[in-house]
Amino acid sequence: MPANDPEIGIVEHLDTILSPGIMVIGETGDTVPLLSLINKPTILNLVYYRCPGICSPIMNSLAEVVDKLDMVIGKDYQILTVSFDAREDISLAVKKKQNYINMVKKEIDPAGWQFMTADSLDIANLCNTVGFRFKIVGNDFLHPGMIAVFSPQGKLTRYLFGTYFLPFEVKLALAEANKGLSGPTINRVLQFCYTYDPQGRQYVLNVTKVSGILILAIGLIVILVLILKPKRKNHQQ
Repeated sequence: MPANDPEIGIVEHLDTILSPGIMVIGETGDTVPLLSLINKPTILNLVYYRCPGICSPIMNSLAEVVDKLDMVIGKDYQILTVSFDAREDISLAVKKKQNYINMVKKEIDPAGWQFMTADSLDIANLCNTVGFRFKIVGNDFLHPGMIAVFSPQGKLTRYLFGTYFLPFEVKLALAEANKGLSGPTINRVLQFCYTYDPQGRQYVLNVTKVSGILILAIGLIVILVLILKPKRKNHQQ
């Protein structure tokens, strides 16, 4: 791992194409290439189903997006949720799926949001492809909160970070993915302004860094004003 890469977080791999060799276990128990499931703009959601922290808020937010988005899941786009815990089986995935599908108030095709598992090798390959870095702590994991968006051809075009996603930002990411357009994120800003809290299992605003930036910016503005301000001429009587 390069020295500047985070132990826990995201290393952006925009424009990367999913390898056809990455296999997942689907809801029927069949093992299939993940790439074979992608034929439309796709949101990839990496979680583990027993997660006591940020995974549930992320999937709650996705359910809310599905409900509010003026796009048809299963037709205009899809969501693929994959567990990165190789100990979890597909029966647990199916149970979790039902919980989140039930949160969506409008009628949808459940096939548009698939829940899957994978073995340890495929999980490692998928996480490396996406740049998803996590750390095992006891029986749980410390991991980032994000979703990745793929084009219909399986190209990674966008990252959205956090545990809450606005319908309009998701729609924009899906529209760009449909055209194969990749877009930069503010990942580096987030890494600087936010610190991961292992106890709370969430990203928290680093007040010291943000305050320092604001003070520095205000100071520079004051200096520029003083430098650029026209000097008054003293007139002698």
